[in-house]
Amino acid sequence: MWSSRQLSRAAALLFSAAIAAAAPRPNIVFIFADDLGWGDLGCYGNRRIKTPNLDRLAGEGTLFTQFYVNSGVCSPSRTAVMTGQYPARHRVHGHFATHENNRRRGMPDWLDPAVPTVTRLLKAAGYATAHFGKWHLGHGEGAPVPGDYGIDDHRTYNSNGPGWEDADDPFFRARSSALIVDEAIRFIRAHKDGPFYVNVWTLVPHATLNPTKEQMEPYLRFGPRGVPHVGTAPIYYGSVSDLDRHVGRLVAAIDELGLKERTLILFSSDNGPEDIHIRNANHSGIGSAGPLRGRKRSLYEGGVRVPFLVRWPGHVPAGRVDDGSVVTGVDLLPTFCALAGAEIPADHKLDGEDRSGVLLGRPSPRRKPIFWEWRFRIFGHVSNMSPMLAVRDGSWKLLVNPDRSRVELYDIPADPREMNNLAEKHPEVVERLAKLVLDWQKTLPPGPVDPQAGKDDYPWPGRK
Repeated sequence: MWSSRQLSRAAALLFSAAIAAAAPRPNIVFIFADDLGWGDLGCYGNRRIKTPNLDRLAGEGTLFTQFYVNSGVCSPSRTAVMTGQYPARHRVHGHFATHENNRRRGMPDWLDPAVPTVTRLLKAAGYATAHFGKWHLGHGEGAPVPGDYGIDDHRTYNSNGPGWEDADDPFFRARSSALIVDEAIRFIRAHKDGPFYVNVWTLVPHATLNPTKEQMEPYLRFGPRGVPHVGTAPIYYGSVSDLDRHVGRLVAAIDELGLKERTLILFSSDNGPEDIHIRNANHSGIGSAGPLRGRKRSLYEGGVRVPFLVRWPGHVPAGRVDDGSVVTGVDLLPTFCALAGAEIPADHKLDGEDRSGVLLGRPSPRRKPIFWEWRFRIFGHVSNMSPMLAVRDGSWKLLVNPDRSRVELYDIPADPREMNNLAEKHPEVVERLAKLVLDWQKTLPPGPVDPQAGKDDYPWPGRK
């Protein structure tokens, strides 16, 4: 007799096979912005930053309001996308830095290239694979190059692979979106007969931002008057608009090549917006999380809930806002593999699930909860300083520290701003979710924890 888990997995595999049989294998282009907030695009309610190309992408496809990445920072979020597994399983807790810093935080120096990745699995299924732009899955002495992860063509930043010779130029980041898109267009033209998979991972709007005068010009009216300072708004807004312009150029190239109906395009961000208290963002850190509480590093919604746009004409519904489906970064590997007909090794334990049906306009509830862990301090306003652990299951989200302090329970669809803590009203939900997330944490490799992790202390006058 099969167990209920085996039956569930078998049903999921049959559903994935049905999806793959019903639709042709698409080319896949995954655009991943860096530190872009949920509220930074016009289609997500921003009334200052002009993002006509991304707004058009949303209009030609589906906009999801409940998409989550699996960390509040870069390298862990990217690890989750590439592996379909929670980054803490690989001891990737923060961004990859120097080898010394990595050791101090209990991290490896790079993602193990032996781990199955979405690029390797799609390559085995006959896809040409590429990665252009930010890597940040390990660099420095001894680190593998992106090609060691099943990537045929790559030009990257924060890696040991081929990059750009002038990456130290003060205006390199201002030009980087154009350069990254140039590489992606070159690759797509060379492989237009498909199928192909390409990661287009931008450097913008990650600080330190230094846009050109031309990029800032439409937003100078938002800067201060009577002083020789441009102001934060022109710097940040101009950078995001330039990113939007080059995403538009990439989409236009795909359409001009006659690949529009054969190409699945996805756009998202690796985490929420950077905080202005961070040194390299103190001139630009005003990205918007929209109405959401939290920013980069935080496990509140604004740190881990990000934009997600999906376009595939004839397959993904156009002009649709999906306000109910919960999708997350670890879902992308099984979803892409289902659409591509790629086999996932039986011994590769997935934390995500195939959500291809949701992308194609057939909403369904999640089968698996989503877990987060953040072992370090959180910068900025005290209201953004979340507990160390979080779990989202159905409508409920629980945030809690390992010692069960700071217990916070929110009904996310009803309270996306996480303002109304319902822990005392629903102790049975708290107990169930606390057991889930604490049991999950016990499965993770042990490692050091920052003394400030999970704390929201404030030096209140007269208190020690």
